[in-house]
Amino acid sequence: MLLKILIKMYRTHTCGELNANHIGQAVTLSGWVQKIRDLGAVIFIDLRDRYGITQLSFNENNRDLLEQARKLGREFVIQAKGKVVERASKNPKLPTGDIEILVEELEVLNESEIPPFTIEDETDGGEELRMKYRYLDIRRNPVKNNLIFRSKVTQLVRNYLADQGFIDVETPYLIKSTPEGARDFVVPSRMHPGHFYALPQSPQTFKQLLMVGGMDKYMQIVKCFRDEDLRADRQPEFTQIDCEMAFIEQEDILQTFEGLTKHLLKEIHGIEIADFPRISYEEAMRRYGNDKPDIRFGMEFGDLTEAAKGKGFNVFDQQEAILGIAVPGAATYTRKQIDKITDWVKRPQIGAKGMVYVKYNEDGSFKSSVDKFYSQDDLSEWAKITGANPGDLILVLSGNLDATRAQLSALRMEMAERLGLRKPDEFAPLWVVDFPLLEWDEDTGRYHAMHHPFTAPKPEDAHLLDTEPGKVRANAYDLVLNGNEIGGGSIRIHDKAMQAKMLNLLGFSDEEAQKQFGFLMNAFQYGAPPHGGIAFGLDRLVAILGGQETIRDFIAFPKNNAGRDVMIDAPDTISQEQLDELHLRIVE
Repeated sequence: MLLKILIKMYRTHTCGELNANHIGQAVTLSGWVQKIRDLGAVIFIDLRDRYGITQLSFNENNRDLLEQARKLGREFVIQAKGKVVERASKNPKLPTGDIEILVEELEVLNESEIPPFTIEDETDGGEELRMKYRYLDIRRNPVKNNLIFRSKVTQLVRNYLADQGFIDVETPYLIKSTPEGARDFVVPSRMHPGHFYALPQSPQTFKQLLMVGGMDKYMQIVKCFRDEDLRADRQPEFTQIDCEMAFIEQEDILQTFEGLTKHLLKEIHGIEIADFPRISYEEAMRRYGNDKPDIRFGMEFGDLTEAAKGKGFNVFDQQEAILGIAVPGAATYTRKQIDKITDWVKRPQIGAKGMVYVKYNEDGSFKSSVDKFYSQDDLSEWAKITGANPGDLILVLSGNLDATRAQLSALRMEMAERLGLRKPDEFAPLWVVDFPLLEWDEDTGRYHAMHHPFTAPKPEDAHLLDTEPGKVRANAYDLVLNGNEIGGGSIRIHDKAMQAKMLNLLGFSDEEAQKQFGFLMNAFQYGAPPHGGIAFGLDRLVAILGGQETIRDFIAFPKNNAGRDVMIDAPDTISQEQLDELHLRIVE
């Protein structure tokens, strides 16, 4: 006896692949109803799937089918069988615009409610609404294409690193909490009352242990978790391209991952980039006011402190630092426009108390807000220091050195944005090296690690750890792309005594160091090789390569600015029974 098995084929083709070469073929398509155009005797339906849109055609030759099509609604899931025919009114904007399907059979696979916003590239739904119905938002081309783009970048990264001999190793998600870095997300243990796991902020210690284990080259595309305040480029859970290498020096790391970045730019955008420039942390702060400068444009800082002091202008005479930038072509700004810039820097987010301006006119003369105190020769000197040319506008801030650098850096980026100098299709990477190893915290009265406690000092600075630890430079490096840190890492400490000294400088007692990091220090007793690594923020890297800076657009199910998932309503309360099992009590 023969058993006949019926296999339902939902589609023979996707909605994005049919063209004039398929005319005359019988096909089956499945997807979502995008649009319905009812012309009475004829109905046209745009059928959509992940791959594109194909027009379906119904006419009076089959009235039953025509009436069936008339009952469809937007976002209904349907299957259509029919013949590929030439389209009378072609649509050159669609890959399938030369053809349509003359439908012979129609089946509704699932009906749909009216969506809360239109599933179009330009939608009428606000961000919060679209995040609540993210599964609908993903149907829109901008979101769908971002997720496909992310997949492409991820695959390119995996292939490149695999070709370089890296081994993909998974590390644990349930680890122990450590006091350094951002706040941990903690997970109570049911089996060990009063004890907690922590979700990893990074796999740092585990990848170092893999080097002790002889894995040599490790990589992982891994979820990490930080319980910190959110911004457009931050999420409580994020993804890292995490890598570590043994028997290497800093130069080996820089060459390997500069190669990865060049590979991505070439494969994705067809861009060939020469060797990345390298600047020290100190130079980055002096020239740009921050350690992740955008070098797609100029407007480098000019230090006007010496040139501007001692001229009777008390505002400047009393300040530690006077810094300026030359904004290209902005000498034509009106007083009203300049006042708006002044208001912008005085906002609490920036914190400047005021701003001085100098117009470098096309005829070579100067007009400033401090003409009473400074001569034309004085202002000409300012122009030389800031690199201003005729037609430029010099903007000057003053105050405490660190604060003024931060304020002018924000102003530099704002002016570049207003002038259209931050072009999303232009890419300018660079390495920032020689960071301080430690930074002093006045509130806690102790040093904190600039990167993390496992970063090695520069060999030539190691002797200063005992006498002037604040002057020690880290054997660390950040990769910056278009004003964003996309990767950071360091050569690690691999000697137990050096690691103990570092933890002591950071305020750990011997007992605390053993409790928190004893497993790592113990491993160093068994032949730890010299090693180092780097981690890329995948979300941020993908966003920048995609011409954007907001990472939420490239994450399938992101959290909002309050750290909530409004789609599933998380975080949420748990039952008293669960609390009891975990030996937890809610304190009102």
